[in-house]
Amino acid sequence: MYGTYFGLSDLPFSIAPDPRYLYLSQQHREALAHLQYGLVCHGGFVLLTGEVGTGKTTVCRCLLEQIPEQTDLAFIINPGRSVRELLAAIAQELKIKVAASANASQLTDAIHHHLLDVHAYGRQTVLIIDEAQSLSIDLLEQIRLLTNLETDTHKLLQIILLGQPELADKLKQPELRQLSQRITARYHLVPLSFAEMKAYIAHRLSVAGIEAALFRANSLRRLYRLTGGVPRLINVICDRALLGAYVQRLPQVDLATLNRAAVEVLGTTPNRRGSWLATAIGLLALAVIGGWLEQGITGIQTPELAPANKRASAPTPNDVVTRLDLWQWPAALTTDLSQVMAYQHLFSLWGLDYDPRENPVVCPFARRHRLECAFQDGDFATVQRQNHPVIFRLDHPDKGAVYATLTRIDGERTELLVGGQLRQIPLTELAANWPGRYVLLWQLPPHYRAPLSPGSRGETVAWLEQQMAHWQGRAPRRQNRHFDEILVDDVRAFQRSRGLTADGIFGPQTSIYLSAIQLNSLPRLTGQQEITSVIHP
Repeated sequence: MYGTYFGLSDLPFSIAPDPRYLYLSQQHREALAHLQYGLVCHGGFVLLTGEVGTGKTTVCRCLLEQIPEQTDLAFIINPGRSVRELLAAIAQELKIKVAASANASQLTDAIHHHLLDVHAYGRQTVLIIDEAQSLSIDLLEQIRLLTNLETDTHKLLQIILLGQPELADKLKQPELRQLSQRITARYHLVPLSFAEMKAYIAHRLSVAGIEAALFRANSLRRLYRLTGGVPRLINVICDRALLGAYVQRLPQVDLATLNRAAVEVLGTTPNRRGSWLATAIGLLALAVIGGWLEQGITGIQTPELAPANKRASAPTPNDVVTRLDLWQWPAALTTDLSQVMAYQHLFSLWGLDYDPRENPVVCPFARRHRLECAFQDGDFATVQRQNHPVIFRLDHPDKGAVYATLTRIDGERTELLVGGQLRQIPLTELAANWPGRYVLLWQLPPHYRAPLSPGSRGETVAWLEQQMAHWQGRAPRRQNRHFDEILVDDVRAFQRSRGLTADGIFGPQTSIYLSAIQLNSLPRLTGQQEITSVIHP
């Protein structure tokens, strides 16, 4: 329900282990590297432990996206309670045909013969067991025995164990010392730091299609105290808090909303205001009946739209007003009307006719035309570097608020469209009164589905190779579709040149800055063509 309200393409805080949403903190990168090592090492165990909800399964799912082609994988989620059940589950995962009545010895022989056969064809086999802390000592010993299946030079089976901290404690027992001695790589995931938690939330919102800060600073501090940085708890509380903000029609999650979400999630005494889930269901019914969902995050409402749909030819010199006072706008101009006109004009710069009566929610309309909405927090210098037309809100203590479209920066002069009037304002005056929050449109790269991280492949990677080669002044590598270390280094260098976090991930923010310098056909604040049409009331 809240996805449409906030302009999200997906619900960003699902607890499902979706690799698209994996936030690669430094420790998660190291954990993934340990698992990758487990895919190529010849023998031994790799052990990944962590508290409940710290991201073990999500890291593993990310690993599964990078399995080499010559690898056969057995991924066991429920290994069973007996040796026979475990061996039968492995045989089933590896598609080994055995009799239903086969005993443990027969299953072991069948697995051994299968491993020898696939090894002869140059393939390797990897066994991953999740929730391994539930394994008994007998089952862990049986898993160790499987690593005895070998040739003269190679172990036939690599094993990765995922589990809670109790697994590491269990492996310290004398009965399992032989298994413990065969562990060639260990890693323990801990909860996120506060800085990592903020980056984690921003990353998930970005993947879901929005760059806005949907949580206030004091809400984030409270969230960290409540969750201790455990990603699963962060997800559940954030999801419920966004639902609460939607129910209350808030633009952000404030502290009171965050606290009430935590009460519902953590199971303490419910607030007297009742459950948001019940309230939200009721609001959804009202939305269907009364058309509330048409309002969307922009606050655009249909009753006042008719005057804004009238369009005229390009402004004459008399239509352009140069003033030193930024706050001069028509007295009859309302906040809602100015917002509609600002979005219509922004879309017109991209060659689109936007009718808010047919498309009352802005972001889905943009996405149908391969554009994305970016809700940004930044100073005026950031806007200049991003170099895209933007919409922002001007608040005056006496005159109220209006929305303006920043269409052009020409030296020390800026051009705004406010209420259908194109106005020229000194850059210094606009920068001094810049509100800090704004909306811009940016064009998705070809075939873009989600942020690109090291190891990604596909058409978008090939496009990125061309753009980075042009920016670096080097020849593009022909038919490169792999996000390899060369491309990662190029992206990091570009991010550093723009003052971005140099994480090597090509996501929305990096794409915005890249399009500002690489794609000549897009609307820009500097160097773009003159406006060919303008909206008048």
